[in-house]
Amino acid sequence: MSQQDCSGCTDNSCSAKQKKTGESEEHFHERQARQERMCRIKRKVMVLSGKGGVGKSTVAVNMAISLAVRGARVGLIDADIHGPSIPKMLDLEKAQVRGGYKRNSILPIDYSKTLKIMSIGFFLESGDSALIWRGPRKYGLIKQFLEEVEWGELDYLIFDLPPGTGDEPLSICQLIDDMDGAVIVTTPQDVAISDVRKSITFCRHLDLPVLGIIENMSGFVCPNCGEVTYIFGKDGAEKMSKDMQVPVLGKIPIDPGIVSNGDSGKTFVIENKSCKVSEEFSKIVSKISEVLEK
Repeated sequence: MSQQDCSGCTDNSCSAKQKKTGESEEHFHERQARQERMCRIKRKVMVLSGKGGVGKSTVAVNMAISLAVRGARVGLIDADIHGPSIPKMLDLEKAQVRGGYKRNSILPIDYSKTLKIMSIGFFLESGDSALIWRGPRKYGLIKQFLEEVEWGELDYLIFDLPPGTGDEPLSICQLIDDMDGAVIVTTPQDVAISDVRKSITFCRHLDLPVLGIIENMSGFVCPNCGEVTYIFGKDGAEKMSKDMQVPVLGKIPIDPGIVSNGDSGKTFVIENKSCKVSEEFSKIVSKISEVLEK
């Protein structure tokens, strides 16, 4: 993981060592540049869902911070190109991207010296700016994030994906040969479960390991009496787990603090270290780490 470029690598089986049949010299050098960066990152994990509004970005941010709190070196790519929310959630809307130390490279934004972040949101004039892009331009941006951002050596690179099984997750799988897996986020109700099942099928078509399911908004615990109200239904993740043969990594209860922290740019697991939600995120990243280290 410590090699700086392909010339110092002794792994002759690496796909970046030789040109593919019919590959142009330009594409070969681009692929090699991308592989040089990715080789310095131990684990690459996508957070995705077939359904919008289930809290993928909230899960991705708090997963990344929970890993960093455990001492891991973590990067986070906001791959939701049409709706980037990571800058807002981490109070980085005014952050400015700087050029890197190498030609045609850029530095990721450093969040509290615990997390390296890249998002198209850092390049937009305002939060109201809309990107009206087709697939090829989105592919090109993701490619740029992988090839030109100076990530350095990381233990984890987390990808926050938009809803669905379209351009963004497909582009990442095409650009990275050794993706370690995907975490699938859902809420308990049937209408969400129905769409989220498609994400698992997507992963299996691409031979991408599904690390597990996270059930977000799992239930609301009354702060006064302690009674749990299952606003979005109950045990949806368990049912899907049995049907699709995928483990449940954890259940995140509804907590109003998640909303207020996200809107104010504060990370929930940092601001509320001892609550049920933070404890659940800690268990989730422990399970992910355990699976990936086998």
